[in-house]
Amino acid sequence: MSARSKRYKNTFTENLSEIDLPQAIEKLSTFEKVKFDETVEISMSLGVDPKQTSQAVRGVVNLPHGSGKEIKVLVFTENPEEAVKYGADFAGLDDLIKKVKDGWMDFDVALATTSAMKSVRSIARVLGPRGLMPTPKAGTVTDDVASAIKEVKAGRVEYKMDKTGAIAVVVGKRSFSQQQLQENAETAIGAITSSRPEGFKGKFIKSIFVSSSMSPSVKISLTAAS
Repeated sequence: MSARSKRYKNTFTENLSEIDLPQAIEKLSTFEKVKFDETVEISMSLGVDPKQTSQAVRGVVNLPHGSGKEIKVLVFTENPEEAVKYGADFAGLDDLIKKVKDGWMDFDVALATTSAMKSVRSIARVLGPRGLMPTPKAGTVTDDVASAIKEVKAGRVEYKMDKTGAIAVVVGKRSFSQQQLQENAETAIGAITSSRPEGFKGKFIKSIFVSSSMSPSVKISLTAAS
């Protein structure tokens, strides 16, 4: 049995019944830690039909305590000097598009100005499957580059439903305090809940869990999370 499997087995012997969010965060803190600072994530199973584009769930949320991750921001723009001045790690247009086409992906978030999008669409098939394609709905197509960079660096994270109707969003690190994780999680859950497609009838959130990179999942009570 691998070290990871043994650690997982040891922690999973706990009774992981459905509990409220503060208790779930507390339970998570009792699991054995590893040598790196694990990412903490909220995951949900949604009741929408992922095949219906009108029921797609996607958006961004500004975490009050940040994500704990250093975010590398790329900005597709005709004015790279300005973007770099406001904190972009990479900025440019045709040169960066060529690099991406050649396989370069050393960034976490891609922003684009409105005018730059005409050129950026040429790499939609490269960026799209990786969740990196700038879109107005996600707030990553904007002419207010300064504010967008600031928000991303401060802890704005994106969430997007996958083809199975599942959705996940990062809410921090194991090194965060329980209060910080709880407040981030509450904010993320609220954002996803408010993304309920217009006209959707039925149970929107079927289940919700919190986990870290190497831990089992802890199920959160839907009533307590709402």
